[in-house]
Amino acid sequence: PAVDGSGWGGCANVPDSSAVSTTWHSNDDDVYRAPPIDRSILPTAPRAAREPNIDRSRLPKSPPYTAFLGNLPYDVTEESIKDFFRGLNISAVRLPREPTNPERLKGFGYAEFEDIDSLFQALSLNEESLGNRRIRVDVADQAQDKGECPA
Repeated sequence: PAVDGSGWGGCANVPDSSAVSTTWHSNDDDVYRAPPIDRSILPTAPRAAREPNIDRSRLPKSPPYTAFLGNLPYDVTEESIKDFFRGLNISAVRLPREPTNPERLKGFGYAEFEDIDSLFQALSLNEESLGNRRIRVDVADQAQDKGECPA
């Protein structure tokens, strides 16, 4: 047993607690500052916050500014497409139907926008859900869209 009753056996090399420093460096130059993070590029950011990953040179230089819509639900309506692109200047929606069954949609369509910025913003909705499907939004092939044969 320790002479002083502490149970430590009277060790003399225990440092005095008043001499122990509890601060790390106080020099501000040593403080680590992480670079600011652009949260819109994180994979968890909502797609609408991210810039569409598209080469602007693929966008049409003049009207019509048309987006191809793929993987559409078969019960989609023009109104539901307009609602999907709400806030954008949409001028027309085309939903092709099966020739043998005019009631049945083909599962793709086109949305025409009044300006290039609306088309660009629409492309940011690629892979977003409409109904129970993740739809594809891409720049429509201008030659095919006008009924011309591609060169």
